[in-house]
Amino acid sequence: MDLMHNDIRLHGYVDKDIEYFAIVAGTEAHNRYFFNTNQEDGRELRIFSPGNEFIIGKESITHHGNGGSFCEYMFGVDQPIADLAKGDAINRLVMYGTHYSNQNGTLKFSNRTDGTQSYEKIFFDGNAVCNYFFCVSSKKISGDLDKQQEEIVRRLGKALKRSIAVWEEDDNRIIAELFDLLHDPKAQLFLFKLINKKHQKYSDFFKSLYFKNKKIADEDFTRLSVLAEEHSIDRYQQERIRIDIMYKHPDNKRIVDEYKNILIACNRKGEINKLENARLTRLKTLSVRNKIPGALFYTLDEMLKKDKKLVDLEENNYISETRQILEGMFLSERQIENAIDREDMLKLLYAKKQAAENRDHTFEEILLDASKLCDEKIRDGADISLLEGFSYIITYFDRYDSTSSIINQLAFMENVKISEEMIRSLLGNKSEFDNLAPDLFKKLFLSGIFENKYLGTYGRKKVSALIKGLNQIEENRLTISALLEQLLKIDEEERIFITLLEHVRERIRNFYSKYATRADQDALKREVTEELRHKRLLTGDIPETLFRETILAIKKEAIYLHNLLPIIIVEKDTSLREDFLENSGLDRFYVEELEREYYELNDLNMEELYQIRKGLN
Repeated sequence: MDLMHNDIRLHGYVDKDIEYFAIVAGTEAHNRYFFNTNQEDGRELRIFSPGNEFIIGKESITHHGNGGSFCEYMFGVDQPIADLAKGDAINRLVMYGTHYSNQNGTLKFSNRTDGTQSYEKIFFDGNAVCNYFFCVSSKKISGDLDKQQEEIVRRLGKALKRSIAVWEEDDNRIIAELFDLLHDPKAQLFLFKLINKKHQKYSDFFKSLYFKNKKIADEDFTRLSVLAEEHSIDRYQQERIRIDIMYKHPDNKRIVDEYKNILIACNRKGEINKLENARLTRLKTLSVRNKIPGALFYTLDEMLKKDKKLVDLEENNYISETRQILEGMFLSERQIENAIDREDMLKLLYAKKQAAENRDHTFEEILLDASKLCDEKIRDGADISLLEGFSYIITYFDRYDSTSSIINQLAFMENVKISEEMIRSLLGNKSEFDNLAPDLFKKLFLSGIFENKYLGTYGRKKVSALIKGLNQIEENRLTISALLEQLLKIDEEERIFITLLEHVRERIRNFYSKYATRADQDALKREVTEELRHKRLLTGDIPETLFRETILAIKKEAIYLHNLLPIIIVEKDTSLREDFLENSGLDRFYVEELEREYYELNDLNMEELYQIRKGLN
């Protein structure tokens, strides 16, 4: 039989930004005197029990006795590898007077548990929005404070690190879970919840915007910036709140977690091999398609990939050349000619390209170090030519990043917002790159893109139209507005096709067992046209060719799912799969999503699917 306990709750505000809830729970909580307030202004709250004290002050909290703090981990914060690897260790737990020993991997407890923490530090070190503190009064947890802390961790630690009630801020459930583990009917549990209201407003607003369609429009970002400025939220807190929310979007979390798990395995053995690198590459490609922010991957790379050996990957040459060129810039102090020439710039651009393909952040680290050193030298009186040389490099790198971003969006993302400004930017950058070396634009950004297996039908159309259009504009045979019209037409065709595919498949699934005859298809087209017009997803008629392509795609999908995929799974026939992918005309992203749904529906092992995709037996 579960023990019943009472609780008393105090709710108030430290100031306009910090809200608190103080809860005392126990079978006799209502019969005990346990708190008082500052007699002068009532803003300082002191809660106490035998051996314990917790003070909620104007600028900080003060604690004496046993207990600690806990909160939900925010994505990207420093998190022990052990917690990352477990997956279910979702909360940060800090016990007063306790530290982790790296030598033997154990916790060290002490009697020095008193302390004071400012609210700024609490929400900086812990969760930006909500943090809990607690202490326990129980005859079963007694003795010196170090022994009490050790016993609390033994009884409550596992639950506190894994409880989803912390994420849900469900105080009743947290209390119930902890009482079940105390096994003391006369125990008292003290729980203190601190909420940063301004961070909470920013978090809620960003989530409401981002979860709509996984992007933030310019006008919405302006509104976010105004909110942050009104509440004086610093840039670091804004960034960690945004990254945490973006990670929690279900579509993002699935891919990022898989990426994280691969990196954890690599981190344990200290190296990344070809197979693992291929998996990471695929996930990064998927992330572009799914509009997953690169910041989620960079954060994991910094935590888990740093200093890991890349087995069988030729990276040393381009990193070595980059280091030599950038460090060579600072040899002017020794009267050595070190100006960055055309050949140096070409080497750096190709190195940047190779580093991006390998997700090798060493390149960016070297660049950052060089930038810092350049600033220091200029500050200390170095010749201004040093800054000019570095600015020359950064200008080309900015052009590279801008061009790469636009082309990758056109190639791998749906419904890209194309504008004349983008085309002008590409034209200007193309001219600069080709002036540096003939066909450099093509070699840096287009080489290999048409061989990319994940380049879909419409991505191929857009990139082809772009290349042809840019050349024609340079030859004065086409205008920017005409190229924009071509790209927008392809984009609109893609939008209609995707919409059709979704609605036609759904209607066939629910209403049509057969759709082979022309009459069935004509009836289906009329119904879908009416539905799309009603939903305001279509204004005119459905283009006949697009409708026939949609029907053909659904037929191919059915053949693959019902006839080919079962054979591929049983026989692990990778050649049959590749033959279908190469000849069906269906996008690889689309087929992989069908496979994932099939495996989930039939409760099959996803790891086997990955082995088939990579051609492994």
